[in-house]
Amino acid sequence: MKLLSRKSITATAAIAILGGLSIAAAPTQAASPAHSSKAAHADLTPGDLAKLPLTDRHLTKHEKENLAVVLRDYHVAEGRSLDVKTFVNSFAKDGVFNDMVAGQAYRGKALGDVLPYMANLFPDVHRDLKRITVNGDVVSIELSIQGTFEGPLQSPAGTVKPTGAKVDAPTADFWYLHNGKVEKFNCYVGYSKMYSDMGVNFDWASAVDKH
Repeated sequence: MKLLSRKSITATAAIAILGGLSIAAAPTQAASPAHSSKAAHADLTPGDLAKLPLTDRHLTKHEKENLAVVLRDYHVAEGRSLDVKTFVNSFAKDGVFNDMVAGQAYRGKALGDVLPYMANLFPDVHRDLKRITVNGDVVSIELSIQGTFEGPLQSPAGTVKPTGAKVDAPTADFWYLHNGKVEKFNCYVGYSKMYSDMGVNFDWASAVDKH
């Protein structure tokens, strides 16, 4: 497969957004339809919380409500239960989704473009939540974005054809909420690992030739 330059990889990263989107399901052991339904209704029971990889289980009512909003967003971004409207509506009027690695920001109607694009690349996209920390209005999550590369990737160098490769990209998501709405969602996706899994690698030679 033709290698992309570092510049092309960065541009492609901006195209293949999401991570933190950052986005999809609750942890493997807690991603059942029953659990996801409860999370969507902001009704996290002690049993639900026990299944989550929380760093601190002594959450206030307010923190549980914030966590429920975030878990709902992961659920509706899952390939099997995609719900763009619910995801977009979880953001405040001036809320923003920041792809920190690609340097892209999405607001308003643009928020609705993120999930479908990722689901097109990885129809079975799933986010495996590994570590969750809730501190007031901030929810911080260590996770990995997983899926099967089954959709074409449009890049500055041309179209990268799907290979059916399995992707497992390390990611860190930081959610900032206020009054039950997401004001800011900062997502840090391990694009180098993601593209490596897809069969696309950095073209180090072209970078060296410039010097």
